[in-house]
Amino acid sequence: MYTTATAFLEALVEQGITHAFVNLGSDHPGLVEAIAEARANGRAVPTIVTCPNEMVALTIAHGHTQISGQPQAVIIHVECGTQALAGAVHNAAKARIPVLIFAGSSPFTQDGEMLGSRNEFIQWIQDVHDQRGLVRGYMRYDNEIRTGANVKQLVHRAMQFARSDPKGPVYLMAPREVLEAPCEPVSVDMARWQPVTPCALAAQDARFLAERLVKAKRPLIVTSYLGRNPAAVDVLAALCAQVGAGMVESVPSYVNLPHNNPFYLGNYWNNPEQNPDLAAADLVLVVDCDVPWIPIKNTPSEAAEIYHIDIDPLKEQMPLWYIEPHRSFRADAAQALQAIGDAAAALDTDAAALAEKTGHYAARSAARRARVAQEVFAGEGLTIARLMAALREQFDGQTIVMNEGITNYQPVFDHLAPVRAGSMFASGGGSLGWNGGAAIGAKLANPEATVIAVSGDGCYMFTVPSSVHWIARRYATPFLQVVLNNDGWNAPRHSALAVHPDGHASKAADLDLSFTPAPDYGAIAAASGGAASFVVDRESDLATVLGDAFAVLKNERRAVVVEARLG
Repeated sequence: MYTTATAFLEALVEQGITHAFVNLGSDHPGLVEAIAEARANGRAVPTIVTCPNEMVALTIAHGHTQISGQPQAVIIHVECGTQALAGAVHNAAKARIPVLIFAGSSPFTQDGEMLGSRNEFIQWIQDVHDQRGLVRGYMRYDNEIRTGANVKQLVHRAMQFARSDPKGPVYLMAPREVLEAPCEPVSVDMARWQPVTPCALAAQDARFLAERLVKAKRPLIVTSYLGRNPAAVDVLAALCAQVGAGMVESVPSYVNLPHNNPFYLGNYWNNPEQNPDLAAADLVLVVDCDVPWIPIKNTPSEAAEIYHIDIDPLKEQMPLWYIEPHRSFRADAAQALQAIGDAAAALDTDAAALAEKTGHYAARSAARRARVAQEVFAGEGLTIARLMAALREQFDGQTIVMNEGITNYQPVFDHLAPVRAGSMFASGGGSLGWNGGAAIGAKLANPEATVIAVSGDGCYMFTVPSSVHWIARRYATPFLQVVLNNDGWNAPRHSALAVHPDGHASKAADLDLSFTPAPDYGAIAAASGGAASFVVDRESDLATVLGDAFAVLKNERRAVVVEARLG
């Protein structure tokens, strides 16, 4: 029988959605039947991945899309499952991850008037006002499916929003009776349901910016997520060399420029000091960046010209946001930087000035790399620098790192020093617990990759490791989880001391942030997913432990947890 649920599944396939990460419930009999019927008759449906936690389901979709560039689907249970998506909704929205979220809703009949009418007590309790409103503030689009006659049109309209810049999650819901209802097969012309063409930088604006960059003595480009389009990385590298511009990352969530590029000047997060390259710049070009600097800590010179290119230059979902640029442009980063480069090629260039700028930034970049290298030898015991340097030695040409180091974000980026676009990611949001599910998504998107998740100990607990490692074993997506054990939540401690450096918290022995007695992090993964577990607390054991861990990962093809006790 062809039903609304049948048409819905067909629409997912038409969108190129390969996986549906699901947590099914009493609202989904129509979908369960339609999936079984499609399989019995040889019709394509997305690969169904059962996820015993909704937040994990969405983080898997998030990670998959970061690697593949293709949106996926998450199917959850009524309003309870919608709320259980938790902070993963925030992350997908803030990171502009296109994903289709679908939830059932309580049946709207109770006396058996229609197939799917209420037959369980929970269906009264789960009937709430404005289910879509639970997540509307984070969605690019939301709607309710009311008939099979236009279900495909609603799915494709939702995905037009999801896939058009600024991208993001979309939410659809449908009650049981609608999903069960028979309908005529629906056919659509997908050529007429494409995303909106990205904005292009106007020719006169490209020439203007090219002229300013060429004229500037210390031009600097600041970005966070330009590398979400891997092709943009090469375009940025070419432009930096063409006009002699340095590049610094603020809160990067992608590889935006190889760390060995002579124009790469590093990255900053919540650093409590002024970045010298930002201070010295006489022109700052902000490209695809939400927080290019934190004004009370780190700002450009008052004399600097500031220009801004972004897919969302007004930051419409951020109530308080401004950087006061001299001019702002809505444009696709790769196209815009290519257009600026083309315009610059037509200008007269002062070869001596370009050589001076290039030499200056090459020296700054080399000095930075030397400082980072020296950090490996500083201090005593097992440091984050030593751990990451040893981890980097194990990399192959297909290693992907999902970095959720939180207070260690920066040293993880610095010492792993990615040089390949699409090889290192952060969540792009502010809700912790992304890295474990994201690692599974990365492995599903690229099964040949060696996937590593790096997180703090507190962040590891947020990932719901029992669910993550069950899924990793069930769907053969092994990855290496590195837990940075610093005995608690460092981020709240840093925040408190930054605001009250001389307050009572600065003198208190216990801020209620410790994880003592510490959980057995590896045992959680072993119990739920058969993962191997290692603990390392001495630098002298690093090479052996990591070598053994990677051997298990690659030879036994099962997940591994390495708990690194820093100190």
